[in-house]
Amino acid sequence: MTMQDTAQAATRPVLLRQLRARKPIEAFAAEAGNGTGGPKLRRTLGLLHLTMISVGATLGTGIFVVLSSSVPMAGPAVWISFAIAGLAALFAALSYAEMAGAVPVSGSSYTYTYATMGEGLAWICGWCLVLEYAVSVAAIAVGAGEYLNEMARSLGMDLPAALTNPPGADGGVFNIPALAIVLFATVLLVRGTKESAVVNTVLVFIKISVLLFFVVIAFNAFTTSNFDPLLPMGTAGVSAAAARLFFSYIGFDAASTAGEEAKNPQRDLPRAIVLSMVIISSLYILVAIAAVGARQWTWFEGKEAALVQLLEEVTGQSWVALLFAAGAVLAIVSIVITVLYGQTRILLAMSRDGMVPAVFGRISTRSGAPVAGTWITGAAVALVAGLVPLGQLADATSIGTLFAFSLVSLAVILLRRSSPELPRTFKVPFYPATPILAIIFCGYLMANLGARTWVVFGAWMAIGSLIYLGYSRRHSKLAANWEAFSEH
Repeated sequence: MTMQDTAQAATRPVLLRQLRARKPIEAFAAEAGNGTGGPKLRRTLGLLHLTMISVGATLGTGIFVVLSSSVPMAGPAVWISFAIAGLAALFAALSYAEMAGAVPVSGSSYTYTYATMGEGLAWICGWCLVLEYAVSVAAIAVGAGEYLNEMARSLGMDLPAALTNPPGADGGVFNIPALAIVLFATVLLVRGTKESAVVNTVLVFIKISVLLFFVVIAFNAFTTSNFDPLLPMGTAGVSAAAARLFFSYIGFDAASTAGEEAKNPQRDLPRAIVLSMVIISSLYILVAIAAVGARQWTWFEGKEAALVQLLEEVTGQSWVALLFAAGAVLAIVSIVITVLYGQTRILLAMSRDGMVPAVFGRISTRSGAPVAGTWITGAAVALVAGLVPLGQLADATSIGTLFAFSLVSLAVILLRRSSPELPRTFKVPFYPATPILAIIFCGYLMANLGARTWVVFGAWMAIGSLIYLGYSRRHSKLAANWEAFSEH
């Protein structure tokens, strides 16, 4: 250890004080756009791009991937499960909108927690976001294999299960389509933020059109008797399905990670988050009602690509299934691009604070993006997508997301008290009831997740604690400048 290291160690706070140390909002604002090396991030994103990032990261996950496993849990009332999960997400989204307008920087809930609750909870939140974003990308990409299979079957072919399913799932060995989609998204993000945002916007409009196309076809086979009985599995089934379907709403916070690349973040970020939630919730509930109205709820048991098979049965035309399956694959690509984007920007913010290695924050002169960090993240996620089954990924993602959303809602309350004078371009309605309800809803959904999910979450938190104590605490920039920030 050098004399400089010794001197810095002597000025560092004791562990408890460091865990509670808050980073000033002024410091976040001063660092905005900077990485750990290279030029600044480029401000190229407008309201449409930001809204499409939020919609792109969210829309499609539950409908294309998780719906089939949720209908057997809730029965025809699965649309109510979507509504419950959507209500919880809406309360959290309103909190995100206020925080994004007040603290318009990269880092999302990690940054908001650091500014209001201290380094300890900020690290936990950031570690949850690593779980949320990276694992959700992998989980979504896993679903691509089945839809590619549906496309192949429509053309009279059958892809080998060993190469389209993860290990342990119907003879799977390695999910090649999932790996390929993640790597494609990684290459696109490396080329630059604006380029990937334009591609994502096109893909979002395509998948909205595909979902509306499904609704039109499904309503031609709609039967009200399919909703009787409405609650065959009781209210417990509806609650359990809502907890799983919350996974369908994660992603709207991806827009908040673009705070340092938005042209007018304080104006556009809150608008993009709220607008995207309206679009997403409306489409989810509409598609769920159309799907259950077209087929009895027991029909969905064991079907991985239920919507494609439903269309094929209703129309008797293979080209319809081919069209929808192609749209589903494009929807999955859009989600992977935007969620992977959010993951890399959160890691950039954490690297700037010394919480993770500086390589995640190095910005490329050519593309204005954190290229090295994007490659590392993309490679790791691609391996997970190829090797881990979907169900385990979806539940693990939900619990990390719910915890992070709870912290953001609490951050709204704390920041209102500590900095009432801070300019806010959006304020949550019915304060403080809205953020409190968000916390209650998130806690309720967390309680409905299974014991195995909690064990996985506990193990993830234990690993994160060891990393914080072994690396992040010693490399924290806030702790290294403790004397300058000690009043905070």
